[in-house]
Amino acid sequence: MLNTAILAIVTLTGAILIWPRVANSVIWRATITPLASIIGSGFLILGPILDVSYGGFAPLVMAGLCVVAYLFGSAIRFNIAIIETDPSSSRVINGLEATASLVLAFAFIISVAYYLNLFGAFGVSLTELDDDFHANLLTTAVFLLILFTGLTRGYSALERLEQASVGLKLAIIAGLLLGLAVHFGDVANQGALQFDAPEVTGWASLTLMAGLIVTVQGFETSRYLGSTYDARMRIKSMKLAQWISTGIYCVYILLLTYAFESEPQFLNETAIINLMRIVAPILPLLLVAAALSAQFSAAIADTSGSGGLIAEVTKGVVPERAAYALLVGVGILLTWTANLFEIISYASRAFALYYAIQGGIAALRAWRCNNSAHVALFGSVSLLGLAMALFGTPVE
Repeated sequence: MLNTAILAIVTLTGAILIWPRVANSVIWRATITPLASIIGSGFLILGPILDVSYGGFAPLVMAGLCVVAYLFGSAIRFNIAIIETDPSSSRVINGLEATASLVLAFAFIISVAYYLNLFGAFGVSLTELDDDFHANLLTTAVFLLILFTGLTRGYSALERLEQASVGLKLAIIAGLLLGLAVHFGDVANQGALQFDAPEVTGWASLTLMAGLIVTVQGFETSRYLGSTYDARMRIKSMKLAQWISTGIYCVYILLLTYAFESEPQFLNETAIINLMRIVAPILPLLLVAAALSAQFSAAIADTSGSGGLIAEVTKGVVPERAAYALLVGVGILLTWTANLFEIISYASRAFALYYAIQGGIAALRAWRCNNSAHVALFGSVSLLGLAMALFGTPVE
């Protein structure tokens, strides 16, 4: 019965998302890129991590991560608006923008490797080839597919692939949340909800939180879609992407945290699959499909964003398609040499440093506009990003 209900909600959600009035909406198309990147992998890997690490406090940590991400987004949105109305900048701001772009390019390279390594892990998770070697082979193949598409078709083709992928992912997430809600209700009726003790506390809990910021990043891709959408649309769509992802994350973590027992010994990148076997037999298969869709769409979003970014930084000397090749080459290298949880931490710290620089730029621009309230806000955002870049740690 539950399997049928889950499939029904997945089908209904999918039908709504492919309805022409939704699919052809400009605001929805503008929202797809940041949304795809934000919930590219977090809803799969973040649940077990927070549950094991923070126990019953996991929903608070999730809310905190979303609030921090929204603060970082506010600085970037301020910069988007200022650039549109007053494109002139000082030498200091121009230097900071160039530095931020270099940092973000590095962060994109790591994050795409992170997304597609998760793609590989989930892709082989229900097969007899469930090992690191075959997962890396699958990851490499997808890297090459994205490179081929980018070189032959460019961003427009990538966006079309991304839109279909995001729609599938959101439909499956709807089914996942329904299954979790039913399971949560059953456990509550049995009086078996539990509040597990956290595995990490104090300073370690804060540094781990800083090391997880990559799981809620992705909104910054709107900053680099200026050739496709105007400033107003990019700002509006970034907010919408962050609101949607915050709702998904918070409901997901709340339903997961108190209805399952924390099992640190089984924590890995595909831990969510074993948890969902308890909820409904259909969910592991759907989650693998969601994982493949999520990592694919997130990788496309960041590949597309990085192409525009590198072309902007080099003033067209390095075109977008050459940037795709650079990213894929480095990504394949990381695939065969990196530890996943360390990659998450490194990517988080790189993004935090980018947000720190963007916060500093926003503070300087606010100071030029004699807006003391925004100077204080964005100065604080910059310091927070710097602290997270310095002290973020990986999951043990």
